[in-house]
Amino acid sequence: MTDLYTRHQAVLPDWLALYYEDPIEITHGEGRHVWDAKGNKYLDFFGGILTTMTAHALPEVTKAVSEQAGRIIHSSTLYLNRPMVELAERVAQLSGIPDARVFFTTSGTEANDTALLLATAYRRSNQILAMRNSYHGRSFSAVGITGNKGWSPTSLSPLQTLYVHGGVRTRGPYAGLDDAAFIEACVQDLRDLLGHVRPPAALIAEPIQGVGGFTAPPDGLYAAFREVLQEHGILWISDEVQTGWGRTGEHFWGWQAHAASGPPDMLTFAKGIGNGMSIGGVVARAEIMNSLDSNSISTFGGSPVTMAAGLANLGYLLEHDLQGNARRVGGLLIERLRAVAAQFGGVREVRGRGLMIGIELVKPGTDRAHPEGAAAVLEAAREEGLLIGKGGGHDTSVLRIAPPLSLTVAEAEEGASILERALRRAQ
Repeated sequence: MTDLYTRHQAVLPDWLALYYEDPIEITHGEGRHVWDAKGNKYLDFFGGILTTMTAHALPEVTKAVSEQAGRIIHSSTLYLNRPMVELAERVAQLSGIPDARVFFTTSGTEANDTALLLATAYRRSNQILAMRNSYHGRSFSAVGITGNKGWSPTSLSPLQTLYVHGGVRTRGPYAGLDDAAFIEACVQDLRDLLGHVRPPAALIAEPIQGVGGFTAPPDGLYAAFREVLQEHGILWISDEVQTGWGRTGEHFWGWQAHAASGPPDMLTFAKGIGNGMSIGGVVARAEIMNSLDSNSISTFGGSPVTMAAGLANLGYLLEHDLQGNARRVGGLLIERLRAVAAQFGGVREVRGRGLMIGIELVKPGTDRAHPEGAAAVLEAAREEGLLIGKGGGHDTSVLRIAPPLSLTVAEAEEGASILERALRRAQ
């Protein structure tokens, strides 16, 4: 046990989760690699929970942060802020939402909290539809709509939450149906639910569930939901905290896999846009964003330094077509991992898109989740020089793989080889 770990335990909450039996201190990084305090080098396949989106120590972002910090670090939203306006213009244009307005926060939790405030104020309702197995943050309201008991420490909430089927394709009562029948069954379930309650304010949904283990419905589910929602005036909030900015490869936003009925009314974002800097935000149609009838500010949302980082990071991502790289390299990686998984009876499924990949583990010969196995693979991968994440619904038994979007083919192959050895060691 390190001295830092002892100090951590003495002053920080017991519920503050740490990876590994012997937690590591990451001291620096470069590209797709990081180093710990003992000098060990790791290939990073988790990016600080999908947050180091482009690369560690990206010179363009480092330069932008340094130059802005040399001018002014903070002013608040009470004053005009050029970097904030410039980033808002770019995000609004990229969002696909017509007449878009952007409000910046410091995290995805705060972004979802703001979206819930907007939806309930605009609709004059405190009822929210959310997906089973979902995760939306750690604030009181975000916890109240999270459909994953492992991340929801209280049943108290300012909202009445109604949970909908559909976020998990391969488990639950509709898992045996084909995609079209699955969507139809989920739509009928939604219609039945809405027949029993007053019209809710909004449906909030992750296009691909992050903490839930990178699960997703068939393409088009949320488009079908949106047709039903529009009949009742219910808003659609797409939680893009983990799926945004091209990580899925095929689309810039996760909602675009469900675009047949148009864009969402709101989308929330965070994580990758700042490449490690604290940026979150909400994009909404102007009539929704402007519906609040009292003043508000953000002390730290839209900070000149974080906005400068976001502008530099977004510019780099677009100029170097990292969405295309995620599609190409991610496609190769997922096929390589499926070939690896075929060797092991304890792998139930390899799923995902782009550089957002989940490996679900089960106890060999059964369909039961295997959280101990996932923990063992996590440890073995670290010992072999690879950092990955984990998640899942009822039990944490999914390995989460989400490298920076600049991952090379050689690094993808290296990571897959390490995972193969880690799975073999953990059997």
